[in-house]
Amino acid sequence: MAKAKNILFIMFDQLRWDYLSCYGHPHLDTPNIDRIAKMGVRFTNARIQSPLCGPSRMSTYTGRYVHSHGAAWNGYPLNVGEMTMGDHLRNMGMDAVLVGKTHMQADAEGMRRLGLEPDSLIGARVSECGFDAFERDDGLAFEGKIKGGPFLETHSADKYNAYLREKGYEGENPWHDYANSGLDDDGNVLSGWFLKNSTEPANIAEEDSETPYMTRRGIDFIEQAGDRPWCCHLSLIKPHWPYIVPAPYHDMYGPEHFIAPVRAEAEKDTDHPVVRGMIEAPVGKSFSQDHVRETVLTAYMGLIKQIDDQMGVLWAYLEESGRMEDTMIVINSDHGDYIGDHWMGEKMFFHDTSVKVPLIIYDPSPDADATRGTTCDALVEMIDLAPTFYEVAGGDATDVDHILEGESLIPILHGTAKRTKRDVSFCEYDFGHTPQAEHMGLAPDDSRMFMVATHDWKLIHFEGGFRPVLFDLRNDPNELVDLGKSPDHADTIAEMYGHLHHWALRNSQRVTVPTKQILSRRKNMGPGSGIMIGVWAPEDVPPGSVDHYVNRTAQDKRPAT
Repeated sequence: MAKAKNILFIMFDQLRWDYLSCYGHPHLDTPNIDRIAKMGVRFTNARIQSPLCGPSRMSTYTGRYVHSHGAAWNGYPLNVGEMTMGDHLRNMGMDAVLVGKTHMQADAEGMRRLGLEPDSLIGARVSECGFDAFERDDGLAFEGKIKGGPFLETHSADKYNAYLREKGYEGENPWHDYANSGLDDDGNVLSGWFLKNSTEPANIAEEDSETPYMTRRGIDFIEQAGDRPWCCHLSLIKPHWPYIVPAPYHDMYGPEHFIAPVRAEAEKDTDHPVVRGMIEAPVGKSFSQDHVRETVLTAYMGLIKQIDDQMGVLWAYLEESGRMEDTMIVINSDHGDYIGDHWMGEKMFFHDTSVKVPLIIYDPSPDADATRGTTCDALVEMIDLAPTFYEVAGGDATDVDHILEGESLIPILHGTAKRTKRDVSFCEYDFGHTPQAEHMGLAPDDSRMFMVATHDWKLIHFEGGFRPVLFDLRNDPNELVDLGKSPDHADTIAEMYGHLHHWALRNSQRVTVPTKQILSRRKNMGPGSGIMIGVWAPEDVPPGSVDHYVNRTAQDKRPAT
């Protein structure tokens, strides 16, 4: 059993793995996050299971691939029957509490069918991905029109907006007007939704902006937590767009701090219809312009610096309270951000820019002393966190295999293993909900793609009859050359498809009977179980196994003839 009593699970939103100094960024100094890397293990081959907030998080929270849980797009409900990290941990005596974002959409119809009231204890947990919500905030309060009517969608930012109003930030939506917008000299709001305003300082005191506010809320929870073990999911909503940050972070970085975009002219000339559609999408065209990219990077890097500073505040609290000694700290992201790499924006494709994420784990257990300050290049997936946490809570992750599809990282953290058991990692993206699928005239079932990656190769399969994309990760680590139609790589493509087919045929839906139960039950089947099929006579079975069926007497109840 691991000796950490609690788990502080910190997830950032849209944070690229290579925009931390411990992962090699030459100009963005993140000493506080780096400090945890020096205290624990930094994973260099950790990938998400979908390059989109909702499905990525649902995989992390359930420990299951998107193909298994089915919540394949933002707003797709997670089936009411899916067990989550919180369900598993509570079964082991550990509370699971949310502070921040999940992007969870509740299965309202399933809850109605089962008679679960949303405001009941079980209903609330089902609605919040299995967590007890200390404060839910998905970090968006956007406004628009549907069929000509105005609407305001808060995405659970209500408490933060109420906090801002109490602090004197007036208006219906201070999240937008202050926390995520600038202001000109005439008092006009410069909306953070428009990329050209990314270099403006947000019109808010730094301490009232989203990252410090939610970090304080995480501290508030820890302060009031009792003696019962807990997992606190502190899920911060930056550096996700809108890309805007308050002073002094808004102008800390300029062109001299920017890394050149990772892209090649040949990528723009691709003959692959799906890839070309992503490059030619409005967000791709926008971020491919250097002035747009550099304007956004000013804010993006400032947001990351603010995050790191707030982690310093959090670490100081953990030390003062003694929690650093009994709390595992896990730092990761739900996906990356293209920011113009490969002529794309956003995150909805499979370059490592998007699907590789930072993963740093500090385990206070003495068993982890041998691995402190080390790196690990094992193929790790975010579905591995749930079984890792299960073992921290005192369980054996093999007891819930096929329910949790990942594997515990405790052996790596404790130095008893250097690799995971997998040779391949997988990621999925269903773009049937997008304008691109509409423009291409694709049916939803043909708007899906799958990534298969080893240490050396990455293959991307597309439904809809499109050819695959193949990258040679060993010789082309920046993934600039698509070998998907190269006849010289036919054997490699076939081998990668073999991995995909094996994965697709896995027994992912057997979630109620784990392997240990199957092995135990089958040993006890046969004559001794009381069920005999095809047995001719008692002497044909092991002695004593059917004593309860032989040498018995009963009253004669046969009808007279």
